[in-house]
Amino acid sequence: MGKQRLGRVQTFLTERGWKYQYTEEEGCGSVDFDYRGVPYHIWEYEEDGVRGVETNLRHGGRQEEIDGDYEAELLEIMKDWH
Repeated sequence: MGKQRLGRVQTFLTERGWKYQYTEEEGCGSVDFDYRGVPYHIWEYEEDGVRGVETNLRHGGRQEEIDGDYEAELLEIMKDWH
């Protein structure tokens, strides 16, 4: 079994003590968790050789796609939460 995807995100959530659910399908990771009663998700995808994530971290009820170093961007968003 290979290394789990979204490892930095999982480490961050574990360090904060936030419960989350991780699944992996076809080499892409998915993380779902609640923060202050709001459900959040991070769904990794690969399209035409480019990896990215679809997430609602920044906008709550609205999806956005992030590619490039998406884990770093996800962590920056969550670090701003108090």
